[in-house]
Amino acid sequence: MSSVDTIAAIATPPGRGGVGIVRVSGPDTQRIAHAIVDSPPAVHRVSYRDFRSAEGEVIDSGIVLLFRAPQSFTGEDVLELHGHGGRVVLAMVLARVLELGARAARAGEFSLRAFMNDKIDLAQAEALADLIDSQTEAQARSAQRSLQGVFSERVGKLVTTLAELRKWIEAAIDFSDEDVEILSSPQIRQQIDTLTTELGETLHQATAGVLLKEGVTLVIAGRPNVGKSSLLNRLTGEETAIVTETPGTTRDLLREHISLDGLPVRVIDTAGLRETDDEVERQGIERAWKEVRQADVVMLVIDDQVGFTPDDAGIHATLADNHRKIVVRNKIDLSGTEVSVVSSELGTEVSCAALTGAGLEVLRDQLKAAVGFGPAPDPVYLARQRHVDALKRAAEHVDKATRGMDHAAGLELVAEDLRLAQNSLAEITGEFTDEDEEIWVT
Repeated sequence: MSSVDTIAAIATPPGRGGVGIVRVSGPDTQRIAHAIVDSPPAVHRVSYRDFRSAEGEVIDSGIVLLFRAPQSFTGEDVLELHGHGGRVVLAMVLARVLELGARAARAGEFSLRAFMNDKIDLAQAEALADLIDSQTEAQARSAQRSLQGVFSERVGKLVTTLAELRKWIEAAIDFSDEDVEILSSPQIRQQIDTLTTELGETLHQATAGVLLKEGVTLVIAGRPNVGKSSLLNRLTGEETAIVTETPGTTRDLLREHISLDGLPVRVIDTAGLRETDDEVERQGIERAWKEVRQADVVMLVIDDQVGFTPDDAGIHATLADNHRKIVVRNKIDLSGTEVSVVSSELGTEVSCAALTGAGLEVLRDQLKAAVGFGPAPDPVYLARQRHVDALKRAAEHVDKATRGMDHAAGLELVAEDLRLAQNSLAEITGEFTDEDEEIWVT
């Protein structure tokens, strides 16, 4: 893509800092570079220059980097002015660049130009944004894998396999008497079996990547005084919540963030669920129920000394059937029960002691298992829900094609399902379909 205009923006975040960067990209970049610095900067080399106004006054001084197309991030001529990181001085440098004919870049426009010029694909462009937004080391490492093209390369191999299968099938469509031979070919069978396995592994990794990117919300619920706040403190490693023997201490929602092997978890401690005449506590309980209904995972905490009470049963019955829920039998240090994990009619039950920490690692493992965050076949790459949806559609089409082959269906139908699978995967990287129709992803 050849841009008709030149864009510019401050590339560093707002605020004060030692260094601030103004970035320029487009056909007028070299002219702007020669106009704003006191002598022409070297191409693809570091230069130190003064940045000057139209009157020749020094606005700032710093490093100048000039890249020639296509050897740049956007694939266009790119200029970076590395000056001091003050808000005012950066605004002055940017104003001078705009005065010289550039326009202010829209959000994400540098990445868009990199995509349009085939410097990165759509998945890599998304990974760049995810890398910037990373809040944990695991998120950053996974986003970097996607940015380096690990995810795209894997998808590309799947697309290549699909294309090869289609060539075999479509080449035989004009020779109907060979249908059976093609469909029963060991080479074709091996390829499609391998494709099915690799699609499943890629879907597994992408699903874990979505969890890693978006995180999950965990709500701690239960009757008053069963140890919900103690459990919150133990999970966060801090004395976040006040813990007393008085029921109803927690009257509003307490929110904290933790990381479970890189999985971001938003933990919400709620007011004890019970009938009350206290207006403040009642409002807290209403908020608690709202969070329970929206949670990804609910930990229903019960007092193991007392056992599963009718009130506990009432709370449990209110949880939707599709809730990922864990029944936490707390206070086993007082009841004398051992740490354990069992499956019962209540679901997964974990016996632990929030006060001493006994069984907390087991509880953490069950939380990860409840959302499907487990070991992947290879290092996880950060992914988005649209990637998972596309992989699922591709897997469904491949499965349909396989079943069509098993039942000696027409080759045209098999080829069509393979084409649809290929197009689904093309949505991930933003490539063109075999009909040269661009796939737009919103």
